[in-house]
Amino acid sequence: MSPSPDSLSLTQKAVAPTRRSFFGRVRQLFSRPQVDEATWEELEDLLVMADVGLGTTQELLGRVRERMAEEKGDPMVALQDEMTRLLDVGIVRPDNGAPPQVILVVGVNGSGKTTSIAKLAYRLRKEGKRVVMAAADTFRAAAIDQLREWGQRTGAEVISQGPGADPGAVTYDAIQAAMGRGADVVLVDTAGRLHTKHNLMEELKKVGRVASRIAPGAPHQVLLVLDATTGQNGLIQARHFTQAVGVSGVFLAKLDGTAKGGIVLAISRELGLPILYIGTGEKLDDIAPFNADAFVETLCSP
Repeated sequence: MSPSPDSLSLTQKAVAPTRRSFFGRVRQLFSRPQVDEATWEELEDLLVMADVGLGTTQELLGRVRERMAEEKGDPMVALQDEMTRLLDVGIVRPDNGAPPQVILVVGVNGSGKTTSIAKLAYRLRKEGKRVVMAAADTFRAAAIDQLREWGQRTGAEVISQGPGADPGAVTYDAIQAAMGRGADVVLVDTAGRLHTKHNLMEELKKVGRVASRIAPGAPHQVLLVLDATTGQNGLIQARHFTQAVGVSGVFLAKLDGTAKGGIVLAISRELGLPILYIGTGEKLDDIAPFNADAFVETLCSP
């Protein structure tokens, strides 16, 4: 599906640092009279520095070199094709029957999770949907206050209790409220840090179980918020969350704040997870549905 003009503009804004820092130099490499072994080695270094990751880079360049050996042509076009193919992970659209759709949003503290929830709520509200947000990160009073503030700004209702309340109880109340008020979507903000990783994952599993008891098939989506500026470290986080709660897609936050947007390719190849949204700035409407064609075309444009 083609991106909207607004989505394309936001993608261009987010990708600009990576295009300037790394992919402009990729074009320069391929503009040489001869693409030799030294060229491929320099290209590998550039992609690894752009956070594509060594394994993903080697697989990507292996495919490009194989194509060039078989059919010649423009290596830049071949690289773009293979990047797009790598990003084509496939998106499973939840079929949850009657609303509300329950989206569990997970991620470590500091990843931009609560702000990303607000952006998603704002986008859904602009689409005419009624949104309820559950302040289930009860271990941080600031997180509850922040979500309440975002609720006022986005027009989404926030269900909350006091600090230290049971996150499962907050989630239960939010889904009940959504059902009673005819809401379309419930966005559940969850904790990003407990005393140990084990405790955090067990708490998230519990929240998921509570959601499933009240809404058939819930959570219908588990959205992992990753901070693009953390690079390869973000992949470690993603593996833990995926193993614990079955992440179905990624919201890549702060993509505009890094020159290493190659992490997008690493996420798709190493985790097999689709990137659903990208954060492109600090404003509420700085969110774009991820479109692989637009991302790659913008990244590799002159």
